[in-house]
Amino acid sequence: MTFLRSLLFNLAFYGLTTILAFLLIPCLVTPRSAQAAGRFWGWLSHKLLYIAGLTHRNEGERHLGAQVIYAVKHQSAWETLILYWQLGAPVVVLKKELMHIPVLGWFFARAGCIALDRKAGMAALRHLRAQAERAKSSGRSILIFPQGTRVRAGQSHPYQIGVFALYEQTGLPVIPVALNSGQFWGRRGFTKKPGQICVSYLPALPAGLTRKAFMQQLEQQIETRTAELEAAQSSTHIR
Repeated sequence: MTFLRSLLFNLAFYGLTTILAFLLIPCLVTPRSAQAAGRFWGWLSHKLLYIAGLTHRNEGERHLGAQVIYAVKHQSAWETLILYWQLGAPVVVLKKELMHIPVLGWFFARAGCIALDRKAGMAALRHLRAQAERAKSSGRSILIFPQGTRVRAGQSHPYQIGVFALYEQTGLPVIPVALNSGQFWGRRGFTKKPGQICVSYLPALPAGLTRKAFMQQLEQQIETRTAELEAAQSSTHIR
């Protein structure tokens, strides 16, 4: 049954994504309409996931209406879709390669996403700082995946200093976000397991931290809560 529901979801999701990518091209006229298209895509993805029996719940304060930096655990494509809708179209920091996806890359660029060349070293950090100022002046929140890539549930990966560059440059509060989406929607998996993803918005990190203290606190908060969510889900599955 899980395979069949996953098959139906994937057919609906990729089919509608392809159709919408072309139907919504007029939304490229303005950044605001491109952002609205992205939010619609996230909302529609959320609805389609009911086919696979997959829902989600939020815990903690999302800080909607405030300008913050969301530092989000990245396990799945799920959070790239759903959180853009849930968090009111924040400025997303993403890898440069995604800008080259036909049609979708146009939407990422027009919506104001910050594209990073992960091979550019310090030049990438300088670009990120410059773009962070632009994002702050727009009044929008910023969303970054501090590990820089999707990481399978239960596996470790180093945290990158790009998130600290945003914190230092903008002075905005950083909200660590833990989740367990990878237990339901794998990094490159076809199957979408039924259940409920939990997204945990943790307390904001205090201002004025050194780079070492900031990175330690961020990683500790996200990884600790993520491990708790994964353990709780594994326990429920065993029962």
